[in-house]
Amino acid sequence: MLDIADELYRWCGLGRPFAVATVVATGGSAPRQPGAALAVDGGGDAIGSVSGGCVEGAVYELCREVLAAGPDAAAVLQHFGYSDEDAFAVGLTCGGAIDIFVQRIDPAVRPEVVAALAAAVSGEAAAVARVVEGPAELLGRALLVSEAEGAGAYAGSLGDDERDRTAAAETRAMLAAGRTGTVVIGADGSRYGAPLTLLVEASVPPPRMLVFGAIDFAAALVRAGKFLGYHVTICDARPVFATARRFPEADEVVVDWPHRYLEAEARQRRLDGRTAVCVLTHDAKFDIPLLERALRLPLAYIGAMGSRRTHLARLDRLRDTGVTELDLARLHSPIGLDLGARTPEETALSIAAEIVAHSRGGSGAPLTGARTPIHHEPKTPSRRLGSPAA
Repeated sequence: MLDIADELYRWCGLGRPFAVATVVATGGSAPRQPGAALAVDGGGDAIGSVSGGCVEGAVYELCREVLAAGPDAAAVLQHFGYSDEDAFAVGLTCGGAIDIFVQRIDPAVRPEVVAALAAAVSGEAAAVARVVEGPAELLGRALLVSEAEGAGAYAGSLGDDERDRTAAAETRAMLAAGRTGTVVIGADGSRYGAPLTLLVEASVPPPRMLVFGAIDFAAALVRAGKFLGYHVTICDARPVFATARRFPEADEVVVDWPHRYLEAEARQRRLDGRTAVCVLTHDAKFDIPLLERALRLPLAYIGAMGSRRTHLARLDRLRDTGVTELDLARLHSPIGLDLGARTPEETALSIAAEIVAHSRGGSGAPLTGARTPIHHEPKTPSRRLGSPAA
């Protein structure tokens, strides 16, 4: 739901009820992950997607039915999978399976959902938990955890104080990890009582990409980073090159020594396990102090440009500073995948592709003839609702 937050928040501002269908669990080669959503308003307008096209029509009609049922409409949990008997039946022809939760949202009676959408639009860290499997009277109930609520606080209720405290704690943990997915708690709070499945949708500020080196390749990488949804910063110690005019699409252009800027950002806790660092300077006086510090931080990706000879010399210099072999193994250098890139744009594509492959667990190999999955499971795999693990 939060992936289409802007338009849904606009609908809320108009007081417009809508039905939202949200992916809550997947199996096999499902095209979308938990949190993907399709919403339909009273006029039949639709936004978002839950399957990339496979079951959109059926889910759209389900949303219309739930919306037409009025304010007291019951939420629906529906399973869609591939039909071997009839390839034209409603199902995922990709061979995957998804569970879809469809719920009517009335802005006037769901303030916690409206607040979650507002947080997503403003870039504030927040997470909303909705009951998607359990007693009928609890389905669709929601609870919000956000920075605005403060530590330990939450908005909304699942109908019981102990249950709320347990749900808030689990939701807060998911928010801290920036994860969207399902979590099971006990209906009586903590782990006691019948299982109650919550869909937790986390909205966090976009991940950061730090590009060091204000060169022409950096301008192309800024565009690629923005396309992937990163908040992109250009940093270079040379003021003549690090200018907003040369990098109009960057979110920030910083004139500072790279290692000093990285240290300051780390102290201010503005870096996390989603941050990508791309070092394009291939100049030892910039690279070595910067990489020495970057390789000691829990960042998502660290890559450095340069030839293979430059890379080997760089490794020796980093060893001399005390960087361990384990940390050196985290360095992607020469940066990017082997695409035969020549131009700045092609090079940016190869770097962006390596970042995606690394974060998603992809091999970077062609899919043609490969026996690897097209859609990789998330690092914490989602499960089918109602499975024995529940």
